[in-house]
Amino acid sequence: MLLGVGLLAPMAAGAQALPDAPSAVLMAESQPVDAPLQESKQQPTPPNVAESRSYQAQSALAGPVPCPHMNWGWKLKDEPRAADGSCTENPLQMVVQNPQVKPLTSTDKAVLAGRNIIDPFNLITIVGYSGLYVAFESHSAYGPGVAGWGRLTGYSLAEDVQGEFFGVYAIPSLAHEDPRYHRIPGRPLKIRILHALAHTVVSQHDDGSLMPNYATLLTYPISAELSNAYVPGISTTGSSTRNRILLGYATDPAGALVAEFLPDVAKHVHVRVVFVQQILNQIATRSGNQP
Repeated sequence: MLLGVGLLAPMAAGAQALPDAPSAVLMAESQPVDAPLQESKQQPTPPNVAESRSYQAQSALAGPVPCPHMNWGWKLKDEPRAADGSCTENPLQMVVQNPQVKPLTSTDKAVLAGRNIIDPFNLITIVGYSGLYVAFESHSAYGPGVAGWGRLTGYSLAEDVQGEFFGVYAIPSLAHEDPRYHRIPGRPLKIRILHALAHTVVSQHDDGSLMPNYATLLTYPISAELSNAYVPGISTTGSSTRNRILLGYATDPAGALVAEFLPDVAKHVHVRVVFVQQILNQIATRSGNQP
């Protein structure tokens, strides 16, 4: 704009000819415009802008880069990232630690239940526990050898599916309950222990307010009664069913304690809470199996 004004001013004053060479006025007026441009070209790019451009260029060439999980250390292909490439917490996981994490819809809860079932660590736990059980109890109702191992694996998987269906999807959807465990890192140790122990009976509403943990309190009795109907080798008497339900309640806080404190001591170890919780569930389910 300054350069245009300098050229139009002599013409408006009635000048008859343009000078053969650039005038001093033009040089003087053009210098302040060109100088900042030259200086701006020499200024280094801020580090945060350079990192964002580097991430964008890397994503354009190789696609989205997996984020290391903020709690456990493993990588998820669909872990979300912010616009600048920084990691954000994935809401479709059983353990979260951000109180402002996105609420789950009914569909999200169904997806979360499905993920828990097909999780490799969950399947490995079911298969491994079934093998050990048959190896040490060859005269159980499932029979010995590979055939017995296969039957027990199938029944255990069916029980796991019914537990996830009621505990993560159906009951939380009907009661508008958040089925996830919310960690409270940074709080005093006693508060964290009480928080984990209380999770069996106290959960969060979808809006973040506290509510009874209907998912846990109702899933154990429902699963116990359903297992009585089709799982072989378990006692279906009232006392045996009651004992299995009470044992489930008693061992349930162990999973919350693992979820609360394991990331603090093993952030770089590829361990899933469901691996430990599934073993506890199997022990509770198989308690008093022999008729």
